[in-house]
Parts: sequence; structure tokens; C-alpha cells
Amino acid sequence: MKDITLAEVQQQVDEWINTTGVRYFSELTNMAILTEEVGEVARLMSRKYGEQSFKKSDEGKELADELADVLWVLTCIANQTGVNLTEVFQKNMAKKTQRDSDRHQQNEKLR
Repeated sequence: MKDITLAEVQQQVDEWINTTGVRYFSELTNMAILTEEVGEVARLMSRKYGEQSFKKSDEGKELADELADVLWVLTCIANQTGVNLTEVFQKNMAKKTQRDSDRHQQNEKLR
């Protein structure tokens, strides 16, 4: 499988929504779904990397799949609100690089 760009992700999600999915859920519904999906990531993280034990209902759940669900819904929200993920990611990286250029290097907690 070839790597795809954020623009291609946004395009593929939009095409799927407008053909198979019929239409986007409302922005508020998608925000609630995003919260649910992030909760599923948190649940797996707390079991795999934290102190919680797995339950029967956790069987078959994969972190990668749950992260993909988060990406899917986040992309839906970006599409329906007119956010270009490529542009905002690049701006965010520049902001973090400028703001945090020395901060983490000087953080004693990270050594």
C-alpha cells in the first residue's frame, strides 16, 4: 500500500462520505463521535501500557484501528468545516518548532 498525503486522506474520506455514507453527520455529532473514539484509544492504552487489565470486551481491539477511527472522524470534521489539514499541520509544526526550540532540550524531566 502506498503512502498517501493528508490531502489525499481528506479527498478519500469526502468521496466515501458522499457515495457510501450518503452525507456527513452534523459537526456536533462528529465531535461526539470523535470523543468516543478517543475514549476507545484511551481504554486500550490504559490496558496495554497502564495498570488496567484487559476485559473480555477488549478482545480483538487493536490500537492501530482505533487510531485510524480517530483520524477518520477528525478528517470528517476538517472536511465539513473547511480546514485544510496539510496547511494547518505545517503551520502547527512551525509554531511548535519556534515556541519549543529550546524548551524540551532544557527540561530536566526529560533526561
